[in-house]
Amino acid sequence: MSVSALPAPPPTEQEPAPRVPGVVPSQGLEEMKERRWVSAGKFDIPDQSIQPASLDLRLSREAWRLQCSFLPDTRSTVRERADELKLDKFDILDGATLEVNRPYLIPLVESLDLPGHVRGKANPKSSTGRLDIFTRVITDFNNQFDEIRPGYQGQLYLEVVPRSFTVRVEELLSLNQLRLATGNPRLSDEELRGLHDHEPLLYVDSKAVPEERLKVSDGLFLSVDLIGDRDGIVGYRAKKNSQRLDLSSVRRYDWADFWEPIRADGKGRIILEPEDFYLLLSAEGVAVPPGHAAEMLAYDPTAGELRTHYAGFFDPGFGYDRVSQIYGSRAALEVRARDVPFMVEHGQPICKLAFERMLDEPDRLYGSDVGSNYQGQETMLSKHFADAATLF
Repeated sequence: MSVSALPAPPPTEQEPAPRVPGVVPSQGLEEMKERRWVSAGKFDIPDQSIQPASLDLRLSREAWRLQCSFLPDTRSTVRERADELKLDKFDILDGATLEVNRPYLIPLVESLDLPGHVRGKANPKSSTGRLDIFTRVITDFNNQFDEIRPGYQGQLYLEVVPRSFTVRVEELLSLNQLRLATGNPRLSDEELRGLHDHEPLLYVDSKAVPEERLKVSDGLFLSVDLIGDRDGIVGYRAKKNSQRLDLSSVRRYDWADFWEPIRADGKGRIILEPEDFYLLLSAEGVAVPPGHAAEMLAYDPTAGELRTHYAGFFDPGFGYDRVSQIYGSRAALEVRARDVPFMVEHGQPICKLAFERMLDEPDRLYGSDVGSNYQGQETMLSKHFADAATLF
């Protein structure tokens, strides 16, 4: 992507800048780094932090243990609020333990100096969501989580709440991602159907879902797979009182120390117990074409009294192959029921994807281009578990 193809700086009175809506691709993020619209203080932004349509954000050295979570305030900085609510401040340079259900606030290494027509949105990384770690980005003088207003200049902060497991974090660990965009790049339902007709977005058994079976309503619905493997395992429930999990360790842990397998009842149904955390898989394989990105919406009340999917970004190339050797990758569903037991049945719509157009096709795609962990996945467990790739 050339400099001229990047989102233009704020217009002058003589020459209005075009307002083309779209998500900034990897090569645009590289140029934003060079212009210092995104910077990391004394640190470089490594190449591996730049994904096809997002930037990995990293934890800084200091952290606050908080009395409680708080809503961002339009009248104060995040540090001012943290000083009011902190229990103590500690250093994570050489690693530190975060306890279950305790909110922590950690400044991020990356900061922003955005032009007035570029905005941002943050989301947990896929591995973060699969471990039931709740994260939200907070910015100064802003009363919204994860939404970064156009033209924002300043520090980024991450609220971190481990929900199921005690975890170890350290400086420069990445728990979430940032996506930058201009305008409103989201596709309408009509545009979604047209895109699926041209480049299929959902597959079942390596075949594109027929248009008449596509469920679209302000996004594209996914359903849950409750058939499972030959042993009837359809997912996993987080164990209580498990050992500490080091988030910097990959393929290290035995999944059985942290999870118990869930089996359907023979009729393709399971009952979710209130406030327990489950990992399930979508029945459909998702394919994200190179000119688009997707986001799974965290909660939809039309789907029932449950929350699905903390990790929201699907980069261009997820489940996609130009020569059709990959027919979608199934989506991991992070699910928690609310208040009462909740029954879920095989094929039930449980969450939905919003698709967005890119400003340009990225110069790298999800998969082998960026060493992605979940391309073509048949399990929902995160990369931290030694045999996560062979459970199904």
